[in-house]
Amino acid sequence: LADQHGQNVTKAAVRACRNAIEFNSIPSIRTIVPNGYDNMKVRVQLAVPDPDRVDLDAVRAVFPYGEVLPIVLQDGGMRARSGIALEALGDVNDDFMIAVACVTVGY
Repeated sequence: LADQHGQNVTKAAVRACRNAIEFNSIPSIRTIVPNGYDNMKVRVQLAVPDPDRVDLDAVRAVFPYGEVLPIVLQDGGMRARSGIALEALGDVNDDFMIAVACVTVGY
């Protein structure tokens, strides 16, 4: 997902992670994973422009359950041009940042 204004890669990464888990439900996690949510491991891989600028604590905060393993960041996603920069919305140029997230759970 993207941050269209402000060129904030953390915002794009958080949105991508939320989108990855938003419509998923694993009601049987308590029977599949020994000790249920307490023992669940969350693996996150993110591809974003400028990965060194991602606030990993903000990304971890997206996940309400389980232990978030070290987040894997890689250069990727996309830096696209919107054709308009709105200073009032924090834009310094007309770039918008697109992040791609892969989220898996296990134990």
